[in-house]
Amino acid sequence: MNTIETSPLKRKLSAFVALSVDELVVLERLHQRRRTFVAGRDLVHQGQSRQAAYILVSGWVCSYKTQSDGTRQIVDVQIPGDFLGLRSVLLRTSDHSFEPITDIQAVEVHANDLLDAFARFPRLAAAVLWAASRDEAMVVEHLVGLGRRDADGRMAHFLLELGSRLALIGMGSQSGYDCPLTQYHLADALGLSAVHVNRVLRQLRESGLVTFRNGKVTFHDRDRLVEFAGFDPEYLDQNGPLLK
Repeated sequence: MNTIETSPLKRKLSAFVALSVDELVVLERLHQRRRTFVAGRDLVHQGQSRQAAYILVSGWVCSYKTQSDGTRQIVDVQIPGDFLGLRSVLLRTSDHSFEPITDIQAVEVHANDLLDAFARFPRLAAAVLWAASRDEAMVVEHLVGLGRRDADGRMAHFLLELGSRLALIGMGSQSGYDCPLTQYHLADALGLSAVHVNRVLRQLRESGLVTFRNGKVTFHDRDRLVEFAGFDPEYLDQNGPLLK
C-alpha cells in the first residue's frame, strides 16, 4: 500500500474522488508491470495496434503526430500520473506517438486488466474518465492557444498550465518547477520556431514575469503572468474531490 499511497496517479485521481482502501489495492495491482524506457525512443508509434496502455511513474513524455513532410506537432506533454495510450487501447490503434523526453519508468496496463478493474470498481472508472476528460480539456485549450493567443501569451499559458499540473502531484509550487523541455519541444508544442521561442522567453524574462533557464521554470510575478496569459485554471478541475 505504501507504494500506491505516494504514487503520482493516486495524487492525481484523488483530486476527483476520495479513493477507498479496496480501490487503492486495485491501483496497486495495476502497477505490477513496471518498465523502463530511454529518452528519444518511442514507446508507442503512430498507427501501432494492439498495444498496452501505460501509467507514467517517473520522467516526462511528449505525445505527437508526424506530418507527411516529416515535421511533427506535439499534442501534449505527459508528466508522472498520466496515462499513455489509453484511448488507443480502447480504439485498438494509436493515432499518435509517445516519445520519452527523459528516461522514464512506466507501468504497462493490459486492456483486460483495466476493464476488469472498471467493472468491479465503477468509482475508479469514473476517476479515470475524469482524468481522460481533463486531458481532453487541455488539448482544447491548446487549440485555442494555437489559434487565438499571440506567441507570448501562448508560452505564458503553457508554462502556467504545466506548473498547475505539476503542483497537483507534488512536483511544482507557486514559485516554479523543474522542466526538462528544450526550446525545440516548446517550438513543436506551441507552433513556433526555435528562434521565436528563444525570443519569447527572453521577452517574458525581461518583463520580470518568468525565467526558463537550465531546466528550471521560475515565476517572478505569477499573478501578473496569470493576468497576462488570461490563465483560468478551472478547466484543470483541481479544486478537490467531487465523489466521497
